[in-house]
Amino acid sequence: MEQRAIADTLKTQFSEEVVDIVEYQGQVGVLLRPDQIVPILRWLRDSADLRMDHLRALCGVDNSKRKTSYPERFEVVYQLYSTELRHEIRLRVLLPEKDPHVDSVVSLWSGANWLEREVFDMFGIRFNQHPNLKRVLLPDDWEGHPLRKEYPLKGRKEWQGLVELKERIQELDQHGFYPPPPVEAKKGGTAKKGAKNPVEPQKTVAQAAGPASAGKEKTATVAAALPAGVNTGKTLRERDQA
Repeated sequence: MEQRAIADTLKTQFSEEVVDIVEYQGQVGVLLRPDQIVPILRWLRDSADLRMDHLRALCGVDNSKRKTSYPERFEVVYQLYSTELRHEIRLRVLLPEKDPHVDSVVSLWSGANWLEREVFDMFGIRFNQHPNLKRVLLPDDWEGHPLRKEYPLKGRKEWQGLVELKERIQELDQHGFYPPPPVEAKKGGTAKKGAKNPVEPQKTVAQAAGPASAGKEKTATVAAALPAGVNTGKTLRERDQA
């Protein structure tokens, strides 16, 4: 179904809630009042003719620096899509500057949870009945909402948590972050100057017994690696001499 046809169908079904239908560059948007947003979205999702089962996007808009034909400053925009019928529609809920709020749609799409939290974080728009409405990008003690038009480009002041972190780093810098390299023992077991408890290098069996027993050690090592009961036959030295 074409976007305009979907918008007209929506207006017929919820005539009191549709403020206007706007069209630009082939895209259609339906401007809505906020009171019935959950029933409207549920109807669009469950209607057999529309089946808008996928919430493709949810975001906020601040129109304070933009000329519009309506007095509301904020919008919450819902982009819906039907994965079965391959059509879509954009809904724009108008909200006032003072205490902007609208009902949460997490009950319809669980994926709206963090999207609504982001709009709350960036614009200060509240979502009624949201299960966990708190900031998602910024710290809980952040002041203001950065995507509002009056918010300074570089922020109002340094976040207090960052100030405290910098002070802590400066405090730790005097102790140094990197430990000294490990002390290695010199050849022959003599430790370097300043080393504690030098460790005597371990000798192999052949080194401890002398050159004469080197062949025996090799034979014993091979024999130990074979399964029990296997006859090793000639020693390696005997085989080499043969």
